[in-house]
Amino acid sequence: MQVERVGVVGAGQMGNGIAHVLALAGYDVLMTDISADALGAAMALIDKNLTRQVSKGAITEAQKNATLARISTTGTLADLGQTDLVIEAATERETIKQAIFEDLLPHLKPTTILTSNTSSISITRLASRTDRPEKFMGFHFMNPVPVMQLVELIRGIATDDETFSACYEVVERIGKTAATAEDFPAFIVNRILMPMINEAIYTLYEGVGSVRSIDTSLKLGANHPMGPLELADFIGLDTCLAIMNVLHEGLADTKYRPCPLLTKYVEAGWLGRKTKRGFYDYRGEAPVPTR
Repeated sequence: MQVERVGVVGAGQMGNGIAHVLALAGYDVLMTDISADALGAAMALIDKNLTRQVSKGAITEAQKNATLARISTTGTLADLGQTDLVIEAATERETIKQAIFEDLLPHLKPTTILTSNTSSISITRLASRTDRPEKFMGFHFMNPVPVMQLVELIRGIATDDETFSACYEVVERIGKTAATAEDFPAFIVNRILMPMINEAIYTLYEGVGSVRSIDTSLKLGANHPMGPLELADFIGLDTCLAIMNVLHEGLADTKYRPCPLLTKYVEAGWLGRKTKRGFYDYRGEAPVPTR
């Protein structure tokens, strides 16, 4: 099963990074989004990130130009029908993902592999709503995609060996490392990371420490490159809440109960960096804690 042409659904934070690394590795990429503005912004960001790689000597100007030439965009989901592999990187809501696959299925080649970049939703359940559960996998990149080296590969209960091998080869070709995870809520990285972030929010909620002291403690006391609240803002508080809800509902254990303060921030629309406010306020020259 040879993959040469890849479709990416979603031109947001994850989708544009996935398109970037695939095209840099020599794949022809077709990226789609319901928003033409999002597609334009994604291409501008890919150009900017490739330019940064050129300035650091990581790639050449010729490689940058060739990479950009390998990425095309479309507002029509059906155009992805002739790709060998589709990576869905839309919003972390199961109903949206299911609707995308439903609209895409009639246009796909019989051999096309379907994958989702979901960080927590059941791969088996997503696959069961398609006509090819044996050719369906979880393909979970870390953010920011061009920088982070790990890709979680998650097999659903029906995923066949040929599909897994083809996806594993893609990970190797783009120069990243694959970790195989079983299909349980939040897989490996977020199963461990999100409860830590949630506990940091509880620590803030209960008044044990301030935003600044909690982040400083984990950076200097545990040698983390970024504090947990700073990291939550980077990921997006809505995404953190969605993953905690998946863990809480999927594993039925009270230790995964989302902190009420996290819920309150999301209800306020304070989702972190993308909305300029979260546990820090990003509207000024330097981030300022909001609590």
